[in-house]
Amino acid sequence: MPVDGVGQHKPGVGQRTDRVLTVPNLLSVVRLAGVPLFLYLLLVLHADGWALVVLMLSGFTDWADGKLARLLNQTSRLGELLDPFVDRLYVVTTLIAFVLRDIIPWWVAAILIGRDLILALTLPIYRRRGLPPPDVIYLGKAATFALMVALPLLLAAQGDWGFATVAQALGYALLIWGTALYLWTAGLYIAKAVGVARNLSPIDDRGGP
Repeated sequence: MPVDGVGQHKPGVGQRTDRVLTVPNLLSVVRLAGVPLFLYLLLVLHADGWALVVLMLSGFTDWADGKLARLLNQTSRLGELLDPFVDRLYVVTTLIAFVLRDIIPWWVAAILIGRDLILALTLPIYRRRGLPPPDVIYLGKAATFALMVALPLLLAAQGDWGFATVAQALGYALLIWGTALYLWTAGLYIAKAVGVARNLSPIDDRGGP
């Protein structure tokens, strides 16, 4: 989950701050609170329509907080940690819920969740060298976007309406595309972590603190 270091200069447009109370961060917190609500609606009440509304709102607020961060000059260190964390949490919880509801096969969820777990194992490489985690690459954002569009479509396909067939086809197409990009970007992140491990020694090995 990407974050750059915070400089010591006064923040300007596009620079990160240590502010916590920002509009984008508030939207991320609202999205975070929507996770248990979504699971309750989908798995307990089987209120698929309302669950779909929550899922779509999470996607909209994900888009909105990034736009507002740039528009209001409220890009923050917390936001750059919180936003991708909530994205991943939504993807993981939705995948598990969809498996429980037999909307997607279990192995698709296993691939996507396993990818994030493997990448999490590379984070100590950066920490031991006093480096921040790697920045999110564009393809990674595209993969997440594809998945966050695919999942609501697959949920919409559970309804008894004419759009269901089209939603299912589009949903599976985006799920396949998003999964392929997800795995491709995983390879890129792993390659970068291997490069860091080979070219930089841990701080303790260099005689640092």
